[in-house]
Amino acid sequence: MAAIVTEFLPFRFEIDTVMLAGAALWALALYLGFSPVTDWVIFQLTRWLNFAERSLYTSQEEFENAREMAEVKNAFFASLLSIVPFLIAGALCNYLLDIGLGQSWAVSVGILACVGCGVYELGRRAGQEVD
Repeated sequence: MAAIVTEFLPFRFEIDTVMLAGAALWALALYLGFSPVTDWVIFQLTRWLNFAERSLYTSQEEFENAREMAEVKNAFFASLLSIVPFLIAGALCNYLLDIGLGQSWAVSVGILACVGCGVYELGRRAGQEVD
């Protein structure tokens, strides 16, 4: 696969896999730790995609026929797109820790943050079930 890419591109680019892994870990930690924000982002993206979908149809009748499937599709795409702001914030957190503490510490603290935020999210959801 890499040979195919290098045949078409006249230049080489290096991907720092440790930075990519650290950013993904921090994105997951932030996604879990700020789950009410995550739900809000998904809701807003779904609302915006539904509005954009509505503007593609010329008649109300045609829109109503395809509405249920379009809403399901838009909810799926919104959930996929909702990770983008967290990836950006995770890359920023990883970069700042990389500058401050070093690359291995950035990944290690990212793993700890994932575990901590996962436990927090489990406790938060268990607390909601009681209420």
